[in-house]
Amino acid sequence: MTAFRPLSVRLSGRRRASVAFPDWALVLPSAALCAVGLLLLWSATRNEPGSALLLRQALSVCLGFALMWMISRFDLRILRAYVPVPYLAGLAGLLAVLTPLGRTVNGSHAWIVLGSGLQFQPSEFAKVGTVLALAVALGELRDGDRRPGPGAVLLALGLAAVPIGLIMLQPDFGTTLVFGAVAVGMIVASGAPHRWLAGLAAVAGLGVALVWRLGLIRPYQLQRLMVLADPDADPLGVGYNATQARIAIGSGGVLGKGLFHGEQTAGHFVPEQHTDFIFTVAGEELGFIGAACVVLLMLALLYRGLWIAARSTSPFGTVLAGGVVCWLAFQTFVNIGMTIGLLPITGLPLPFVSYGGSATISTLAAVGLLAAVRRTASAV
Repeated sequence: MTAFRPLSVRLSGRRRASVAFPDWALVLPSAALCAVGLLLLWSATRNEPGSALLLRQALSVCLGFALMWMISRFDLRILRAYVPVPYLAGLAGLLAVLTPLGRTVNGSHAWIVLGSGLQFQPSEFAKVGTVLALAVALGELRDGDRRPGPGAVLLALGLAAVPIGLIMLQPDFGTTLVFGAVAVGMIVASGAPHRWLAGLAAVAGLGVALVWRLGLIRPYQLQRLMVLADPDADPLGVGYNATQARIAIGSGGVLGKGLFHGEQTAGHFVPEQHTDFIFTVAGEELGFIGAACVVLLMLALLYRGLWIAARSTSPFGTVLAGGVVCWLAFQTFVNIGMTIGLLPITGLPLPFVSYGGSATISTLAAVGLLAAVRRTASAV
């Protein structure tokens, strides 16, 4: 962990010009992933007459990039000053879901539906506010300190526990896991003592044991675990999604069947193939090579995020960048893992690629946070 040094706001004319735009090593992989996502969405929905999903997603991508650029222009000190605004706004959205404003979509009461068919998922935007809040809690060090103390770690856990508790009431198990993974990852990035990590691991293990012992696991969650252990146990029932996903990806082979030529995709054999299971479209139509390129683009973005975190001039920037990387890495790992049958099925979209306005805008905003950390570091 680097010691905190005041951030200078004076830039020479040459330096000011060099940081006029977000870091291209962040922008290019993000743009490529969004472009691939639009192509795959087009293929997955081309046989649905009158569908406006592609147009809506394109609009979300444009809004997301505009928000990314605006966030990238902020100095870290300004971001720190306004952190309570996005955090409290995220909590307000999660609370609103639990009121009559909330709607149930695909079994999760996690949406707010507006007029003209528009809807958004507050938990996606709450991720941005929570990452910022935890970065403040863990990155505001006292003079002479090189890592957060017990009070800072407890504060961070408390800040994360509030949105996690509200999301569990929806319930949305997949998003809950994302928030938990981000909290743990940011504590690691902050350089907190290892005993805290051991304590968190012990508490998590105890929590899982209690949930299992008290029978708090819902029947459908238990069935998904059973399908993971034996994928062929119920191929036409609970295991249908996982079975069809494996068939679609496996049928693509090395080179794929070609864009817009996937039989599984055209026949809509894979449920939710434009959202949670969009990686199956890549596997079938673009093959192993195309799917691997999607993974490599994400790895390039994550590597740049880690590079920015390691070179940040303040603990706040380091923890903030680390939180964004944990968020995107964990969600990508879970989405692809469930698609290829390595993890239980959870309702998590593939960042930048899956259809979903809320998820797309929030992840591009997160890239804007990385660019803001990079820009401020370049200014000193």
